[in-house]
This record gives sequence, structure tokens and C-alpha cells, in this order.
Amino acid sequence: MRTKSVGKKKINVVTLGCSKNVYDSEVLMSQLKANGKEVVHEDKGDIVVINTCGFIDNAKEESINTILDYVEAKNRGEVEKVFVTGCLSERYKPDLIREIPDVDQYFGTRDLPILLKHLGADYKHELVGERLTTTPKHYAYLKISEGCDRPCSFCAIPLMRGGHISTPIEKLVSEAQKLAKKGTKELILIAQDLTYYGLDIYKKRALGDLLKELVKVEGIEWIRLHYAFPSGFPEDVLDIIREEPKVCNYIDIPLQHINSELLKSMKRGTTHEKTDALLGKFREKVPDMAIRTTLIVGYPGETEDIFQELKDWVREQKFDRLGCFTYSHEENTGAYVLEDNIPQEIKEARVEEIMEIQSQISWEKNQEKIGKIYRCIFDRKEGNYFIGRTEYDSPDVDNTVLVSAEDTYISIGEFANVKIISAEEFDLYGELI
Repeated sequence: MRTKSVGKKKINVVTLGCSKNVYDSEVLMSQLKANGKEVVHEDKGDIVVINTCGFIDNAKEESINTILDYVEAKNRGEVEKVFVTGCLSERYKPDLIREIPDVDQYFGTRDLPILLKHLGADYKHELVGERLTTTPKHYAYLKISEGCDRPCSFCAIPLMRGGHISTPIEKLVSEAQKLAKKGTKELILIAQDLTYYGLDIYKKRALGDLLKELVKVEGIEWIRLHYAFPSGFPEDVLDIIREEPKVCNYIDIPLQHINSELLKSMKRGTTHEKTDALLGKFREKVPDMAIRTTLIVGYPGETEDIFQELKDWVREQKFDRLGCFTYSHEENTGAYVLEDNIPQEIKEARVEEIMEIQSQISWEKNQEKIGKIYRCIFDRKEGNYFIGRTEYDSPDVDNTVLVSAEDTYISIGEFANVKIISAEEFDLYGELI
């Protein structure tokens, strides 16, 4: 019996990990579609491409389990080929080939042209900036650079993504214009390090210059900043956030810890005092700014006293948004030579303590919002509620605004003014006005 030709086979792209991986999957899918391929995202297909994450233990475990699931599906005859790409494949390719040989081919993070060849497609340079977006059409990620030059001791990203490479401003503006024409209203700027943007190609920190050009793009109404770095933060960006209505009063700046001794070991290039000064500057220049951060607990040498310092600092700073993760002992990183001397159960207990503190802070801050009116964008409808967000909230990780759908209709992807009538730790309830 004749099999179907490669050109008629459906390719299923499966994305694991962070928003940078989402972006990469979208680029892959646009290239495949331009080559006449039938491509789906996390649906049924004859060929599966798994875009993996290799950042920390939990992410690696999820990636490996996903690979094994699809290899089993291949062995049952449910899929024909399984390809693996992304960070896990970049970092552990020899080990993966040895341990999971039934995968048809492994590719690294910068092997897109080679991957396309194996899928019967050619890399089309004229498609730079084109993406088949997987997010709701009203918001999209805009990756402004690849890789990272920071020496953080706990982080394996440079091993998987290489050194920092900025994308030129004109290319990013062109990409934003294309997205806007497709209905995108909110751009979420992502990179391993936003604040390093431009140093390689413009010989200066150029995030502010980029923002000044992006705000000119017609149709884009919100621009949100993710993954800034505390050391060397370009202060002109704060003026732009304050003065430019399109740039959300929001910043995601992973601070990781506050103890100066641990920050030195982590090679973060800052101290407790410098971090507090930077946060003070944020709040002075943009009083209405929502600050999101992430923390790592259980790093080697984090004593009970050091952890207490972290808890006291979280209570003092009252971050608008906060995530917390356990330290993951990653081979070939700077911290791998240190003894991973804190038991996993203590690490997890510390996460719970931090998040309990943050939950109370979030509840208190949300109570202050009751009676106020916010401009919200609505992402979806779930059950009896339309689910939206304020400019202070990023999709999937921050607060949501719920409006009853029983006697109200809101178009998904549209803005509406909402008066908050009640609030919980991470959800606001409101009514249209």
C-alpha cells in the first residue's frame, strides 16, 4: 500500500517551557506553513516536533516524559516520526541519543534550517518576522534578543542558548507592524535579558530607543516588559514607561534573592543595598508601576538566617507579583561546584513560606482596588465569566479580572472599563461601566 507523501503529512508542534519557546515554535510553524505543510500546535499529527525546555529539573522531567509519550505513540503506530528540538536537546543531545534512541532526530536551539530540511521544507529568509501565533490573536510575544552574556552561577541558559544577540530595531518594528495588521493589540517584549538589548549591535543599551519606535506602530495599544536584569538597568526606560501611555506600568525583573553574600555567589552583580535603591528608583519615577519578580530559595549556603532576611525583605517590599522556585543543581553551571546542601523538602517548605507571605500581600493590595475603575483587555470566556486583565497583569502568570457573563457580553480581545466590586488573593471581580 502506498504511503502518503511527506508534503501531505500533518506536523504537530508541541511546545514546552517558557514564552521564548512559544516564540520559536511560532517561527517554525510559519516556515512550515509557507512551505505548504499542514501544521498544528499541540494537536494530532503524523509527525511530531517537540520543542523542549532544559532549564531546571522539573522542566527537564516534563520534557523527557513528553518525549517518551510520543515515542510510545510512534511504537504503537499512532505517529510516524518524532523530532526533538529546543533547550533540552541542545544541552543533552548525546545523552538523549543514547537513552532515547527511538527519536528520529535531535536538534539544537539554532538548528532551525536543518530541522526544516528533515521536515521536507526550506528555510525562507524573506519570512523573518513572520509567525503563526499560538496565543490569542490580540496579544503576542516579541523576542527582542537571543541568548545571554550574564554569568549567573545557577543558570544554564547560556549553555543552551548561547551568547546575547540583539535583533535590530527595524526588524522588530516590522514584525510588530505585521502582528498589528493581524489584530495584535498587546506586545509582550521577551528576552533572556531585556536590559542588555543593543549593547552588541549599537554599543549602548537601546531598550529605550526600541520602545520609542514600537509605540509608533498603529494598532498596538499595550507594550509590556518581561525579564529585565537588575544590574545596569537603563534608567531612561523608566521615563518612557511613565510618559508613554502605550507602555504598561509594569515590569518583570527577576531578582532571585536579596542576601548580598548569596547574590555575590550567584554572580548577579548587585547587593541588598543596590537592589533596594533600584526598586526605590522604580517607585519614585513610576509610582503606579506594578513590579513582578521571581526568587530562588534553597541555593547553596542559604542558612535559616539568610532565608529570614529574604522573608523580611518580601514583607517590606510588598511586590505586586511574585513567583518562587526551588534551586536546581545544574551541571556545568558555576554553582555546580558548590555543595547542594539544602534538602529538597526544606527548599519546598521555603517556597511555601514565601508564597504564603506573598498571598497575604496580594490580598491586601487587591482590597485596595475595590471601587476603582480599570481598563481591561479580555482574553477568554470560562464558564460564567469573561476573563480579563489590567495593564498591571501579564497573561497566565498574574491577576485576572472576572466579569459575569450571565447578563453581560464582552468581545474577546477587546478593551472595556471595569469597576472592581470584590477581590481575592489573585482574582478581581468587576462589572462593566
